[in-house]
Amino acid sequence: MLDILIFQLENRTQLLLDMEKHFDMRDDVYFEKLLRHEDCVVRTRAVCILADISGEKAVEPIGDVLLNDADHLVRHEAAFSLGQLGFSSGINVLSRAVLHDPSFFVRHEAAIALGVIASEESRGVLEQALGDERQEVQESAMVALANLDYVSHVKRNNKFTKMTGG
Repeated sequence: MLDILIFQLENRTQLLLDMEKHFDMRDDVYFEKLLRHEDCVVRTRAVCILADISGEKAVEPIGDVLLNDADHLVRHEAAFSLGQLGFSSGINVLSRAVLHDPSFFVRHEAAIALGVIASEESRGVLEQALGDERQEVQESAMVALANLDYVSHVKRNNKFTKMTGG
């Protein structure tokens, strides 16, 4: 068993070195392929890197990860990354995750991400999330709604509002 773990660690380390080279080349095609890798650590890193190098082009593939990946941590990172990207094109998949993801961990992060994006389009979903069975999701929706209220009041969405959106 120990030999298998060492082998997996060595393979992951080599892959991470390869990922670093492709990151430096801003190779978004490479990282999109890694979104389907068997290793959840690799998929998690690929989500974050793709968001960093691809901008709005990353919303669709990361949204697919959010809705379909088997691992809740990978889906959580997809929700986080969509929030950090800040594009309204991510609202639909984030809304679906807030309302339907089986993991409260993912629902919480999707609610926060909607708050970071700070679009009134999210208000109804966030209000529904106030009734979620988990307090963590309810509180995340409350924080997100507070940011929507603030953005609506000051009529601007800038780095400050994105930093305090969740």
